[in-house]
Amino acid sequence: MTNRISPLSDVHPQAQLADDVDIGPFCVIGPHVTLGSGSKLHSHVTLVGHTTIGQRNQFWPGCVIGAEPQDISYFGASTEVTIGDGNTFREGVTVNRGADKEDGITRIGSNNFLMANAHVAHNCCVQNNAILCNGVLLGGHSHVQDYAIISGNSVVHHFATVGTLAFVSGGCRVPQDVPPFMLSAGSDNPEIVTVNLIGLRRRGIPETTIHVIRQAFRMLYREHRRLNEVRQVFADHNSGPLPKEVQTLLDFVDASGRGKNGRAREIIRTAPATDESQRRAA
Repeated sequence: MTNRISPLSDVHPQAQLADDVDIGPFCVIGPHVTLGSGSKLHSHVTLVGHTTIGQRNQFWPGCVIGAEPQDISYFGASTEVTIGDGNTFREGVTVNRGADKEDGITRIGSNNFLMANAHVAHNCCVQNNAILCNGVLLGGHSHVQDYAIISGNSVVHHFATVGTLAFVSGGCRVPQDVPPFMLSAGSDNPEIVTVNLIGLRRRGIPETTIHVIRQAFRMLYREHRRLNEVRQVFADHNSGPLPKEVQTLLDFVDASGRGKNGRAREIIRTAPATDESQRRAA
């Protein structure tokens, strides 16, 4: 199968394109771009910088992928964007390449859905099967884990993490980490308001596990018990090991508490520039 490339597009001869990509009119593809099999650029799409894109990705009009980070400390380093397979980037989505911090890479995994005008800033990591609704803004170095959903016009603070299967309601500020399986709401005073029951059930999480997650939520966010007390309650009342989802939740809360301002990854901001192992492990 041969490529379909509109003569109205500007594709650099050094760009590496798979044999069956579809590039509509008025697109620009730079020399350091790799575009995987089955990918489609509808029109008016810009792919620049050191950008590697996997298979079956769709880019709708107005997308700009791999442009320089909006970071005043960036001075032209050869940083990157890497994108997995099967993602959808709707109209006006922007994904900036990494700044010369951490490992210099902005990452998007596979099977994510980025709706119109979503923005992924430098050094972010969006894992797999996440949904970023219209107008979502990810600050630099923020992470979005598997199956998370961030509703329209929400803003995620630098270095914050939205956990696995978490749900962020529309117009929400995310100044701190949102733990896995939780629902966050509120613009002025955002808080964890409940468990993301719909998301958990859609993913087939057993009701017995959901029950324990709800117990953890109640102790942490209704009774405001300390984490070590919550762990002790589970140890005293459960004969077997905790479900892995509950252990993931408790470990996430622990890491956020040990970070700064409720963000576990905030320690990266002040990590020594030469200590790459510490920054990657965070």
